[in-house]
Amino acid sequence: MEGVKAKIAPSMLSSDFANLASEAERMLQFGADWLHMDIMDLYIISIDINCRLFHSISSALLPFLFAPKKNRHFVPNLTIGAPVIQSLRKHTNAYLDCHLMVTNPLDYIEPLAKAGASGFTFHVEVSQENWQELVQKIKAKGMKPGVALRPGTPIEQVFPLVEAEAPVELVLVMTVEPGFGGQKFMPEMMDKVRVLREKYPSLDIEVDGGLGPTTIDVAASAGANCIVAGSSVFGAPSPQDVISILRKSVEGAQCKS
Repeated sequence: MEGVKAKIAPSMLSSDFANLASEAERMLQFGADWLHMDIMDLYIISIDINCRLFHSISSALLPFLFAPKKNRHFVPNLTIGAPVIQSLRKHTNAYLDCHLMVTNPLDYIEPLAKAGASGFTFHVEVSQENWQELVQKIKAKGMKPGVALRPGTPIEQVFPLVEAEAPVELVLVMTVEPGFGGQKFMPEMMDKVRVLREKYPSLDIEVDGGLGPTTIDVAASAGANCIVAGSSVFGAPSPQDVISILRKSVEGAQCKS
């Protein structure tokens, strides 16, 4: 994996939203490389809301769950939007890894660029017709373009985006259904990671969902180098130790490859 470094990105969706700046600083002091920012309108979620999931949602997000839905599609309300990114940027120079789970990512390029986003990862499922324009505009605004795919999406759908003349620079493989923290890791998604790593040795491959000390080894050995972890980091007695475990697993797997 020449040129590919381990990058640990605590998911700020699992942080204390009332103290976002201090939470961000705490994660960086504990060794985080990136801060992962989930930007979503909530009808990308295809899982049932139940008590187990409510337990893992910040109270600051609960009002968004009851926004009116539009034809079982995405809603315009966001969990984290450009104003939050802008506010956080005033307190940190960290790489803000923004994952957009929205139907219309094109609308968010300008606001997020102005707010200070570092990476802009959109979903392949909503960009079949305009991904070239998305990538071009993301790069023009100085952000790193990435593409994400949900568990049910074939990995082949992202190949054209990685192989284009103006390619995405990161592929995010969701290892849970997007939308909530605290879900169980889906090990079958590692087949996608293995295919990507074999085809694209220098690509940043990110995994998000259910990652922690008990699941990191299978993700790292498959070839993931960018690790998003929310509940396992913020809910740990020692987040610093968890971040260290994640990094060592990725670096160890890279040494063996």
